[in-house]
Amino acid sequence: MLDGQVFLGWLSLIVLLSSGPAAAYFGLTGNEPLTILPLTSETEGAAEKAHYKICDRLKLEKKQRRMCRRDPGVAETLMEAISMSAQECEYQFHFERWNCTLEGRYRASLLKQGFKETAFLYAISSAGLTHAMAKACSAGRMERCTCDEAPDLENREAWQWGGCGDNLKYSNKFVKEFLGKKSDRDLRARMDLHNTNVGIKVIKAGVKTTCKCHGVSGSCTVRTCWRQLSPFHEIGKQLKQKYETSLKVGSTTNEATGEGDISPAKKPISGHTDHIPRTTDLIYIDDSPNFCLMSKYSPGTFGRRCYKDKNCESICCGRGHNTQSKVVTRPCQCQVRWCCYVECKQCTQREEVYTCKD
Repeated sequence: MLDGQVFLGWLSLIVLLSSGPAAAYFGLTGNEPLTILPLTSETEGAAEKAHYKICDRLKLEKKQRRMCRRDPGVAETLMEAISMSAQECEYQFHFERWNCTLEGRYRASLLKQGFKETAFLYAISSAGLTHAMAKACSAGRMERCTCDEAPDLENREAWQWGGCGDNLKYSNKFVKEFLGKKSDRDLRARMDLHNTNVGIKVIKAGVKTTCKCHGVSGSCTVRTCWRQLSPFHEIGKQLKQKYETSLKVGSTTNEATGEGDISPAKKPISGHTDHIPRTTDLIYIDDSPNFCLMSKYSPGTFGRRCYKDKNCESICCGRGHNTQSKVVTRPCQCQVRWCCYVECKQCTQREEVYTCKD
């Protein structure tokens, strides 16, 4: 069981509100490259060297680098987690003013603030690592883990455990050790911790039991069952919904201990309640910019493609949009031919493309 008070998650930044750039540890909230070209080699020795090189290029801390090097599957899994999280973030926000632009200074500037976008980055990143590691175990890509071996089902005697379950138990253990425990004294650090654990909780809540029946004439005398994580796209969708209902918080100080705690924002926010955030709510402390104009947080929406009568007004921030007509050719009227190929015609049509004005 993961406890938000003892587990900082894989991406916590220890940020004092008055400090400079945060110290990043890993993932979308870190400073490692989002795209790392795979290193391949034909010889075993060269392959091992490539594995070490990937661990070094990920800019890990000493302990994390050691964990990365000790199992060849870890480096690949870390890279997969970064890529999967970034792609899902882009997908969930491709209709929004902020479309998860994380290149260079944009990402660094966002992470210095406690925006709701920052909250989403922490959650999607921790979810991505937890998901990728559990899947890597069940896919046989790791030396130190395999399928889930600890089912905890009701009426367990009536089930015969089979298949290959996603190993969330090992994944949780790995993530906890990989990141370790950091200080969570200031409000920003507690915010990051909280949102990191939201991502992990969504993964855990999405575990499903899949079963198949075995028996004569379709009877179910024996059922083979295993546990599977929800597809990561479903995780991204749930986190996007939590982003939409995220809560702005402040800090209160316990006079007896001198320690702070998360509390509702002092000024009520339209559409939000003033209750203390639940462990499954995303939280933020700073109001987001509008992302309309180019700034240190985003390139703005100049030239962004939009969809007429759907989101042009919102994305273009009232500046209006340009319309361009172009001819496109796509496969159409496709039919499956016996036995093994699909035959399509090429259809040409004219379509209109809408982009935001400067």
